[in-house]
Amino acid sequence: MTNNAGSGDSGVAALLKARRVKKIVTSYPRSKGSIWFEELYRAGEIELELVPQGSLSEKVRAGGGGIGAFYTPTGAGTMLGEGKEEKMIDGVLHILEFAIKGDVSLISAKFADRWGNLTYHATARNFGPSMAMASTLTIVEVKKIVELGHLDPEIIITPGIFVDRVVAVEE
Repeated sequence: MTNNAGSGDSGVAALLKARRVKKIVTSYPRSKGSIWFEELYRAGEIELELVPQGSLSEKVRAGGGGIGAFYTPTGAGTMLGEGKEEKMIDGVLHILEFAIKGDVSLISAKFADRWGNLTYHATARNFGPSMAMASTLTIVEVKKIVELGHLDPEIIITPGIFVDRVVAVEE
């Protein structure tokens, strides 16, 4: 699962280039510079599951929270809802979406302490915490590892209980 299919030769794009990805579940498969996804998709070498961004976020959050599935009106009655279970709720058509759990998540955070407590910068907070909760193994790339007690408990977004490995990467 990824929010986009990457661009250039780093991050998700590097995994695509190395042909390490069999299926991508995303909201935005094409972005500026996403040459590797486009090449693999045109050649039929990668499967694409397109999911609206809010539904994608909720699928991951549900996976981390132990919720197996949920109904949403987003995508109902469209090509994205084809083949999915439908249910009328309060007069509105909904489709059933199943939770996503990952074997491994690779996320980016701003700071971590040695227990794996994390803070984020800007949009990294959108999917990082949910992905950490929904994965069996969570590996985090951070700008800096700080001493215990340096992070104010009020700014910790992901508790270390959901983090397995932390790697500091200097800019």
